[in-house]
Amino acid sequence: MALVLIVDDSPTEVHVLGGYLKKHGFDIAAAADGREGIDKARILSPDLILMDVVMPGMNGFQATRELARAPDTASIPVVMVTTKGLETDRIWGLRQGARDYLVKPVSEAQLVAKVRAVLEQTAAGEAGAND
Repeated sequence: MALVLIVDDSPTEVHVLGGYLKKHGFDIAAAADGREGIDKARILSPDLILMDVVMPGMNGFQATRELARAPDTASIPVVMVTTKGLETDRIWGLRQGARDYLVKPVSEAQLVAKVRAVLEQTAAGEAGAND
């Protein structure tokens, strides 16, 4: 099953989001801030990253930008999952390289549907690139 890396400084959020995904058969890894998220992404090569924005040290926008620009992690889709709900935040997140943007609180159905949709888009894109 797909490996999802959850990058969030809140253990509660990691537990809740991870619980939703595990229930639907996903494997989970977690990182507590942007820098650790980048390091774990390089080591684990997850199928998808759920990225919080507001974290100590390197925030989610900075981490997403670094992941999107690095050749070894650029193909890993990032979905921002954050309390920052302004349209300008969403646009900025997408400009940094995020594939999609969800505003907390996120329901189980919303999260699982978004993760599946992004993974399907990614797989379809890779299949098209290999044709």
